[in-house]
Amino acid sequence: MESVKILIVDDEEHILQVIKAYLENNQYLVYEADTGSGALHLFETLHPDLIVLDLMLPDMTGEEVCRRIRKSSNVPILMLTAKSGEDDMVNGLMIGADDYITKPFSPRELLARVISLLRRSNQQDQNHASLLLFAQGRLTIDLERHEVIVQEEPVALTPMEFRLLEVLAKHPKRVFSRLELVNLTQGDTYEGFERTIDVHIKNIRQKIGDDPKRPIFVGTVFGVGYKFLVSPDEK
Repeated sequence: MESVKILIVDDEEHILQVIKAYLENNQYLVYEADTGSGALHLFETLHPDLIVLDLMLPDMTGEEVCRRIRKSSNVPILMLTAKSGEDDMVNGLMIGADDYITKPFSPRELLARVISLLRRSNQQDQNHASLLLFAQGRLTIDLERHEVIVQEEPVALTPMEFRLLEVLAKHPKRVFSRLELVNLTQGDTYEGFERTIDVHIKNIRQKIGDDPKRPIFVGTVFGVGYKFLVSPDEK
């Protein structure tokens, strides 16, 4: 089986080495970059399976690195930051990160987050071949290929966004609380904010062209959470 490739981007050498040691002990193939430009070069040449990305880099911000990567890839990105505020976390998720962890951090917690992200990213391999079509084929969710198509155009969702859309679409009309969605998509050991779900829902709506004021697919149940509004088309 081919080794999983992980790119670590941080300009603090001791943090790089700690993360590298933990990941290599778990049989991951680890690559390092200490600048944003170096990270983008390795991303283009190595095509890593996951990226651990620090926000504070000497030549450009981690947010900018994330934006550039998201133009061409939905590779899982775990943000690494010294900023612990909820707004900082939300901003990171808005530009396409899948998860975040704050410094100082436990290497064991980081490893757990990496394993969880990789598991979700590979979730399609555990699904049966299946297509979900909605609104006379306007929206197609390919569970096997991990693809979303809107009006015959592919839409790039992050692994977390795809998993969230999948959970909702598989249970149309059922109302999920934010906490339920966190547990179903992140795992019940996740200690982040429930507000992360709101950020991911906003991103999904933008990408699939769903007006939040008059949504066709993802509806808000105020004070509770979210639900998928339409049932699959009959095949």
